[in-house]
Amino acid sequence: MTRFATIKSTGRFIPEVEVSNEELRKKFAHIPDFVDKMEESSAIATRFWAPEDWCTSDIALPAARKALERAGRHPNEVDLVILGTDSPDYVTPATSVVLQHKLGAHNAGTFDVGCACASFPTGAAIAAGMIASNPSLKCVLVVGVYNMHKLAAADDPMIFFYGDGAGAAVLEPADEPGFVSSAMRADGAYHRHWGLYSGGTFEPATEESAREGRTTVRMLERYPPEVNHEGWPKVVRSMAANGGFEVSDIDFTIFTQVRKPSIELVMADLGLPMSKTHTVMEKWGYTGSACVPIALDDAMEQGKISSGDLVAMVGSGVGYNQAGAAFRMP
Repeated sequence: MTRFATIKSTGRFIPEVEVSNEELRKKFAHIPDFVDKMEESSAIATRFWAPEDWCTSDIALPAARKALERAGRHPNEVDLVILGTDSPDYVTPATSVVLQHKLGAHNAGTFDVGCACASFPTGAAIAAGMIASNPSLKCVLVVGVYNMHKLAAADDPMIFFYGDGAGAAVLEPADEPGFVSSAMRADGAYHRHWGLYSGGTFEPATEESAREGRTTVRMLERYPPEVNHEGWPKVVRSMAANGGFEVSDIDFTIFTQVRKPSIELVMADLGLPMSKTHTVMEKWGYTGSACVPIALDDAMEQGKISSGDLVAMVGSGVGYNQAGAAFRMP
């Protein structure tokens, strides 16, 4: 019997500490019109940060619990935890194993997916493939989580973007296709544009690298806008080709939630109306590795996605890498 994988449930978590654009206008008053320009180009109006004594796995935990609760699953029933982030608890061990412990998912295996904001579509596609090929997997938890503000310098204007949060999905076997297709693309020539460059094997953290700010996340060079404006449509069209459907067959899309104008341009390129997508950066900021599952959960909660809908998700991560996963919703 052929096995398929479906998204059984979703969940999200947004912390309670709000950092408004008005607060950032005061903080960065020495940079004239900076916040106004960033708000206009992104549509981000506010963001929420976790308490300073929280780590990334603490943010992931409530989203994971919510997704499991909605699926009617106990943590002990989870067979595998896949966690995507580029703001991990530690360089090693993996954050997924920390979440497994905190969640009480004692029977689950774990691994991390480390392709930044492309991590959730990547993790969902991996989970679907593993479920289809491994009869022992009956409940897979996929989590995207972001805590980047904690890895940034307090005086870095790029904190405008960073909102903390987590989104999760429970994937289970199904008799009919849920997962339809995936697509990925990358260009490592951009790996020095934005990142945290001291603390790994390229440059282990030292007093000097910390003093000079290299142990905090930094944008060294701006990404050309065409990376997303041209790349996202390519991912969607590749998913359609791989899955044997037309772009016009797509009922709903979710894209990385960094700039709303980018999503508007891409939807126009694809010939899809804005009513077939959803944005959350306006109210929660850019939640990075978590933004795709957060937007998916919010759209489902608002009734924008119905049973049987073909949903295409595309995430774009620094490095850069881009990934898409298409699912027929149960």
